[in-house]
Amino acid sequence: MVNLDARYHEYLHTDKCFTINGACEKVIAYGWTDDGSSINGYYVTTKNYTLYYSMEEKFSHMETR
Repeated sequence: MVNLDARYHEYLHTDKCFTINGACEKVIAYGWTDDGSSINGYYVTTKNYTLYYSMEEKFSHMETR
């Protein structure tokens, strides 16, 4: 299982950011997604987007906030 804190925690407390469409996007939250019965992936929320990933750490899709 992906250790989300190890991977994304420093994004919350530093100036480190995701670059999306050429813009620096500050991470404001991250967590797990589920299908109602089991965890099936995770998300990372920035100021303008929510990015979704599978349990295999493959990008799934992105939604505008």
